[in-house]
Amino acid sequence: MRLIVGGRPLSHRWRGTGNWERHCGVRPVVKEEIKGLAGFLVACLGAVAALLAWAPLARVSVEGGFEGISRDLSVLYVDLPLVAMGGAAVPLAFWLVTLRRFHRLWLAALAAATATALGIWGLTSWWVPYQAPGFGY
Repeated sequence: MRLIVGGRPLSHRWRGTGNWERHCGVRPVVKEEIKGLAGFLVACLGAVAALLAWAPLARVSVEGGFEGISRDLSVLYVDLPLVAMGGAAVPLAFWLVTLRRFHRLWLAALAAATATALGIWGLTSWWVPYQAPGFGY
C-alpha cells in the first residue's frame, strides 16, 4: 500500500515516525479534550483571581470594623457568588470567542488573560462595600 500526500508518494522513511506531518506541511490538530480542559482551567483561574482581588475589599464588611459595629454579612451570600461567577464567565467567554474565531490556543489564552486583568481592575475600582456612617465622637 502506498500512501500519497500532496500528490507525492510518501517515502518509507517518513511513515512510522510521525515526522511526515512536518515534512509535508500538515500541522497536527489540537484535540478537543485539551481545548475543553484549558477552557475549564481558564474559568477556574479567573474565578480564583477575582476572589483573591475581591477579598481584601470585603474584609471590612465581614469583620465589622471598630468593635464590629458595621458588620454586613450579605457580602458573603450576595457578592461572593457574583464575583466568583463573573470571574469565571468573563475569561471563559473571551476564551471561547477567540478560539472559535482565530483557532489559536495562544491567542485565546492571551485574550482570556487580558479580559481577566481588565475585569479585576474594573471590579476593584468600581465595587466598594457599604460602610455604615461612623459615630461622631
